[in-house]
Amino acid sequence: MSKLIGPGKTVTLHFAIKLEDGQIIDSNFDKEPATFAVGDGNLLEGFEKALFGLEEGAKQTLKILPENGFGMPNPSNIQNVPRGQFDGMELEQGLVISFADAGNGELPGVISEFDDKMVAVDFNHPLAGKQLDFEVEILNVS
Repeated sequence: MSKLIGPGKTVTLHFAIKLEDGQIIDSNFDKEPATFAVGDGNLLEGFEKALFGLEEGAKQTLKILPENGFGMPNPSNIQNVPRGQFDGMELEQGLVISFADAGNGELPGVISEFDDKMVAVDFNHPLAGKQLDFEVEILNVS
């Protein structure tokens, strides 16, 4: 039976997601390994496809381009909000604030710039536009 990752397989792995400068965004190398079924939606498609063809026991660092990871920043995801909606808040560039979305879910936004009248809030994913290094150790393929 093939131990290569592809459609219909279940994969157990250790992983680390890093920025190009080596900063670790997420890792489970010091925790329990993750298990997912290919195509179950637990892993972004671009990360999943990068694993295709790797075999059990493989250790590799894969480059994930922005379009295969968290996408490119979309300028329409930057909203200008009246400063008055932030009364009493001390604003600073890079501050993450939680907003309610249309379905009353939580939607994080990052303050990108502000003045006395308006606040620009960036709702793009914080990793949008970034190339990532996806370090993996494939423990099991079934």
